[in-house]
Amino acid sequence: MQRRRSLISLAAVGVLSMATACAGDDLPDEGAGPGAGSGSAGTVTLATQSFDEAALITAMYSGVLSNAGYDVTVKEVGRRDVYVGEMPDSVQIAPEYLGGIADFMNTTVNGVDAEPITSADADATLEAVTPLLEAQGLTLLEPSPATSQNAYFVTQEYSDAEGVTALSDLEGSSVVLAANEDCPGRADCEAGLEEVYGINVTKVLPLGFASPQTYQSVLDGESQVGQTGTLDGTLESQGLVLLEDDKGIQPAQNIIPLVSQEFLDSNGGVEPLLDDLMAALDNETLAGLIARVTVDRETPEDVADEFLAEEGLV
Repeated sequence: MQRRRSLISLAAVGVLSMATACAGDDLPDEGAGPGAGSGSAGTVTLATQSFDEAALITAMYSGVLSNAGYDVTVKEVGRRDVYVGEMPDSVQIAPEYLGGIADFMNTTVNGVDAEPITSADADATLEAVTPLLEAQGLTLLEPSPATSQNAYFVTQEYSDAEGVTALSDLEGSSVVLAANEDCPGRADCEAGLEEVYGINVTKVLPLGFASPQTYQSVLDGESQVGQTGTLDGTLESQGLVLLEDDKGIQPAQNIIPLVSQEFLDSNGGVEPLLDDLMAALDNETLAGLIARVTVDRETPEDVADEFLAEEGLV
């Protein structure tokens, strides 16, 4: 926690000061076991994006908060701008990706032509986005060691025929891209592919991040390139190949909780719960859990519940 405290001390506004337990809405004793959640600690609404990885992480958030006594509501939202727009009033917590939320806040506040504030340096990115979040009454907690960056894939057949194993191999090519609907204009998506890699993206099909529709679009030849994440364990079994981001357009994308500061101020026990959860996740662990959802077709809730119990988080 030392790094986060040092960042917060830089802020001119006290919005991001460390949350402390306040009178009222106290959490149950930490010793409360599974099933302790009865709504006695209050209510909280979580928002999540619409793909398996986000659903799994949200189920983890929901599990630790329910176990602590909160009545949890989960809202599945396809777009970041929708749920961030509902914070902090009707949504209090959302699982986020550091570079994603930083890029979003920067372009929302400073315009689409703003100088990027993201980089591969997680600490620098966190420091840069802090004041933008403060203005909306929001804060980021401790980032997880697990990082899930955007990534792009082609079919094995296309890779073999065209000699494509890295994004730079597509330089000068014209491609249709199947991706999340927020891809156009993003430095880690359409804009980066065009400006850094010299790829002519003729069209972006808004079929979703790592969605069945995106996979199928590439497999059917409707699009040549699809968007997924670096932790996607389903590609090989589908005859798909992940392309190396050899020019590094992807910023640090540590998994990180985005939380209403007002909610934290009134619910001091929430921060350590989420910090402990983030600390328990790394890339190897999370990739294995995601594979159970995407490959083995277990439900996010079942996988999350088992993981939380094994880690002693509930």
